[in-house]
Amino acid sequence: MQRILAIMLLTVRAALRYRLVLVLSAILLATVVILPLVIKDDGTARGFTQIILTYTLASISALLGFATLWLSCGTLARDVEEAQIQMVAVKPISRWEIWFGKWLGIVVINAVLVAVSSGAVFFLMKARAQKLPEDQQAILRNEVMVARGGAREPIPNYDEGVRELLKRRIEEATQPITDVEYMRTQIREQLKAREQVVPTDFRRQWEIDLGVARHFLKDKPLYLRVKFNVAEIAKASTYLGIFAVGDVNSAMLYQTNLSLAPDSFHEIEVPPNLVDERGILTVNFLNRNPTALLFTAEEGLEVLYPESTFGVNFFRGITIIFFWLALLAALGLAASSFLSFPVAAFVSLAVLIVAFSSGTLALVLEQGTVLEVNHETGYADKMAWIDYVALPVFKVLLGIINMVLGFSPIDSLSTGRSITWGQLGLAFSQICLLMGGILAGIGITIFNRRELATAQSNH
Repeated sequence: MQRILAIMLLTVRAALRYRLVLVLSAILLATVVILPLVIKDDGTARGFTQIILTYTLASISALLGFATLWLSCGTLARDVEEAQIQMVAVKPISRWEIWFGKWLGIVVINAVLVAVSSGAVFFLMKARAQKLPEDQQAILRNEVMVARGGAREPIPNYDEGVRELLKRRIEEATQPITDVEYMRTQIREQLKAREQVVPTDFRRQWEIDLGVARHFLKDKPLYLRVKFNVAEIAKASTYLGIFAVGDVNSAMLYQTNLSLAPDSFHEIEVPPNLVDERGILTVNFLNRNPTALLFTAEEGLEVLYPESTFGVNFFRGITIIFFWLALLAALGLAASSFLSFPVAAFVSLAVLIVAFSSGTLALVLEQGTVLEVNHETGYADKMAWIDYVALPVFKVLLGIINMVLGFSPIDSLSTGRSITWGQLGLAFSQICLLMGGILAGIGITIFNRRELATAQSNH
């Protein structure tokens, strides 16, 4: 451990000698302080949050990400190219200890920079929040500067119903069905519509299981997060609905009439202690409009409840960003284990660009081809030979990317959503242990087999 710590200290001193840490600290603090001053918010809690949290944390993550790649690619590749690594390698120290010590040094630098910049964001947000109007400060306290968990009804599995109806229609068809997949899609949408569409003067009921959270919600208000769509071209800007929350046979039933706009999220505060002894919160909605309303299973209705404090949630979100930076450090060191500094930086940036192209990869997999699709159906008429090679590769890449980027700490913090300890542990296991361990194994294996004297002669 002493040898690893020695390499770590040498890495930190090298960064300080190049003034990287000092310059980067100044840039980060300037980003935290100047960016909110340059980009003015609209005076609302959500606009304030967008500037203070979303923009600043995104800028900090981007700056530290590129700096981490630059430092991790340069600290090992340049030592090899300038023959400085041989002065260390001849000492009684393993190469894996050199590699791990350099990674640890970069992680320590990132830890300091993340702590300073995120601390500045946290206290700046607290200070500037006092300048908002009283009503907006209340929204900020209740909807943003909180850590709220969410619960909704489980999304139904329509596969069995689709298979039965499809089989029945094929048997009852008087003519052969040419497009079975199209009929399968139509049946699925019909089954979904039965549960998601609320016709005029009809009632829709949700039973939300809050699980173990019900034990911590005594005397605490809940929020309904509601979003609906209209099935036809809307003539009205808002639609009337009656919400009844709680047991309909109880005197504690809470009822409210609201006029809400479609295609937007609305948060409705409901009184505490409406959850029954089973942990179920019953929500009824009565449609009083001349048109049907659509509440999707994914976004239609969700119950939000307080899970923790904003400070704890902020710490957990920043920790996930720190995990990303640790993975980038492993990526840069793995590339520089066998490549020169410019090539290692180029390869690392290319991998980063692919990681941020997850939307494109998902679209290609959905369309079923990397070539041209049928613009009428949105899918490929038939697969080309390249699709049989590219699609499995894209599927694996998308799975890896989602494993790393499947956590959205900045979005969760800006919307007041809770980042649980379980999510934090999952992020650590997937980002640091699994993906970071794979990159570390690759980098250390290659570095162990690399001929350093040959690298010196080539230099």
